[in-house]
Amino acid sequence: MINARQVIESGTNILFVTLDSLRHDVARATMHAGHTPRLAALLPGGQWEERRTPGTFTLPAHMAFFSGFLPKLPTPNQPPRLWECRPPAFKTVDEGTFVFDAPNLLTGLGQHGYRTVCVGGVTYFSRETPLGSVLPDMFDEDHWRPEFCSPEPDSTRHQADHALTVADQYAGRPLFLFVNVSATHVPHGHYLGDSADTWQSQAAALTYADEHLGRLVEGLVADRPWLAIMCSDHGDAFGEDGYHGRGITHPAVMNVPFAAMLVPAGSRLPSHGLTP
Repeated sequence: MINARQVIESGTNILFVTLDSLRHDVARATMHAGHTPRLAALLPGGQWEERRTPGTFTLPAHMAFFSGFLPKLPTPNQPPRLWECRPPAFKTVDEGTFVFDAPNLLTGLGQHGYRTVCVGGVTYFSRETPLGSVLPDMFDEDHWRPEFCSPEPDSTRHQADHALTVADQYAGRPLFLFVNVSATHVPHGHYLGDSADTWQSQAAALTYADEHLGRLVEGLVADRPWLAIMCSDHGDAFGEDGYHGRGITHPAVMNVPFAAMLVPAGSRLPSHGLTP
């Protein structure tokens, strides 16, 4: 169990990664095939938890995450929440939950001295449209470039490089670093030679991203521990039961991978050499 209240009150840095559109079954199959060794070395027990997303596409899912509602287990009983907005007086909150007295997590962390930084991926973080400014506006600062977005085959490398640069700039204060990994969002057929977008090409995208996510985590924890949360915001249907895309309550969309872990300083994650 992670005591997020103690973690945040101590000023421990936090990395929150969303692997956009990644289905749980794809994440699990790619892990079992041995194609994501860096994530396997990082995740508790070398496995993803299967959870249910609170939103069926990027905007509502992330609004829920930043309001305190992370994906839930598909069981009646739930573990204590990592963070939660201050509830009504009649509700009891676990002592390990970080309670923020603010309308969202980012503002609440700022009240505890954190700098909140977003390294965007998909266009909901791009400020190219009015909706594309809603999520970035919640952070102290946000970063997005076209090479961070899914049409760029090497997007995760660019995002990891930029995230490490940002972390270096704030080495002296608590940091909440959010990265929305776009590689697993359509289009990802280019990871299999410009094929159609399928669960196989999403698995290939995750295989690619694994190398750079491992490099990102290693770089961040080189000299201090971090709390890391990794999950998907939603899945994607590739023709199951006739459905395609997201924004629907199909199991392919609702079932997402999740992991939370305290990563010790100096942790090393094995490379695999499978990066396209």
